[in-house]
Amino acid sequence: MTPEELVQQHWKRRELPGFMGRAGPLWTRRDGDAWTYALLAEEAHLNPAGVVHGGALATLVDHAISSVAWEACARQPCLTLQLDTHFIGPVRAGQLAQARAQVVRRTGTLVFMRGEVAVEGSPVLAAQALMKVLAP
Repeated sequence: MTPEELVQQHWKRRELPGFMGRAGPLWTRRDGDAWTYALLAEEAHLNPAGVVHGGALATLVDHAISSVAWEACARQPCLTLQLDTHFIGPVRAGQLAQARAQVVRRTGTLVFMRGEVAVEGSPVLAAQALMKVLAP
């Protein structure tokens, strides 16, 4: 897959400050009522085994989970207290890793989340997270 093909499929490249900007580039697309966040795997994302580094996939799913939690909490910042990841399969250079997240439950200051990263519809990472809503 190429960046040009992503644009044709209505993906938008995001230039973000900070760590996510260095870990990306991040791609986003609206899918119905939800957002999908993606990483087009490049050589810079690979580990010595020739597949995308697990830390890159964990960063992607953490960003997706954090963004969905932020929207669910009226755009209040949320911190990741716990992120459990389960790696299911490899991602190779040229593949598009797509992350989605959803709120499982919310209390006053905590948000329980679930996330997944998939390539061509096949899961490569499953995650659960506990987010802390920061006071305004």
